[in-house]
Amino acid sequence: MPKGPARSLRVADQIQRELAEIIRTELKDPRVAMITLTGVEVTADYSHAKVFYTLMGGAEQRADTEAGLKQAGGFLRSQIARRIKLHSIPQLHFVYDASVERGFELSRLIDEAVAGSKETKS
Repeated sequence: MPKGPARSLRVADQIQRELAEIIRTELKDPRVAMITLTGVEVTADYSHAKVFYTLMGGAEQRADTEAGLKQAGGFLRSQIARRIKLHSIPQLHFVYDASVERGFELSRLIDEAVAGSKETKS
């Protein structure tokens, strides 16, 4: 019987929770500070996991954080292996999630449009 998408979602959620805890409490790299994990997508065979993250800061800080996460990938994977019982622990691929920035930008544009329409009505 094939394992359904519900199990993949549960595994992804568990990986996200565990990674957030490991990064917060055990990872000592100062480049990987103040990040928020926004989601995890796991392949059907659990061999790869995309870990989406966001942070407040500029492009330079984002590059530093990306380098820190890439370097810490092996450590994070080994800690996941200790905490989650899976046949194979997925390779972690960190992907910057720009949706928060896009949301702020859209909100700002909407506010400007509303302010502009109020000025033309007056």
